[in-house]
Amino acid sequence: MFYVPLIKPEDWQQFLADPEKHWRDEFSAKSLAFAWQNAQGFPLKVKSVFDKSVIKQVHSIELLMGFPEYKVPLPGGARASQNDIFLLCRNEDGLLSIMVEGKVEESFGPLVEEWLNERHFSTHERFEYLTEILNLKNKDVNKIRYQLLHRTASAIIEAKRFCSRQAMVLVHSFSKSNTSFSDYEKYLSIYGVKGKIDSVTEPINFSDVNVYFAWVNDDFPKYR
Repeated sequence: MFYVPLIKPEDWQQFLADPEKHWRDEFSAKSLAFAWQNAQGFPLKVKSVFDKSVIKQVHSIELLMGFPEYKVPLPGGARASQNDIFLLCRNEDGLLSIMVEGKVEESFGPLVEEWLNERHFSTHERFEYLTEILNLKNKDVNKIRYQLLHRTASAIIEAKRFCSRQAMVLVHSFSKSNTSFSDYEKYLSIYGVKGKIDSVTEPINFSDVNVYFAWVNDDFPKYR
């Protein structure tokens, strides 16, 4: 697989599922593009949250490569998990896989129960895979947002692909009211972890991969 460098934020637009509809000021796709491309590394607010964290593994993170609209194939279903940004990073313990999910006022999509009811029978193959890799067997996840499950799985899959035992799901929110934070919080509570705004969690171990979760609330970037 070959990749081309992105020179400016506008170069990200071509990779969107709907390049016209999704490329708008104060929407997540365009906000992420300008925040990350112009930072040439971690945006200041993200770096600040990492630096202030009690989790030492996020203090020394170096961003090696970043890929917008990054697709991770999953068993079952018709589509791959399309992650807003995949970051391959390095810290004092080695490589770290980070999946970034941008949010403004949009949700994390359907609840698991809605997704299962609306999709083809092959969806159940994917659900079985996700519950296995995410240690969710015999847990009630019907009221959990499906997107949170496959974003976590994507981070784990790419960590393993790069022979890493570290991963992160980073929600980069530009919502003044932190819309959808309650869904993020509910998901983490299944694992006995407390989600907090502008904070990184203690790691949760999935198949020998330690996964951190972070929610960062940021201001909209300048779009010009």
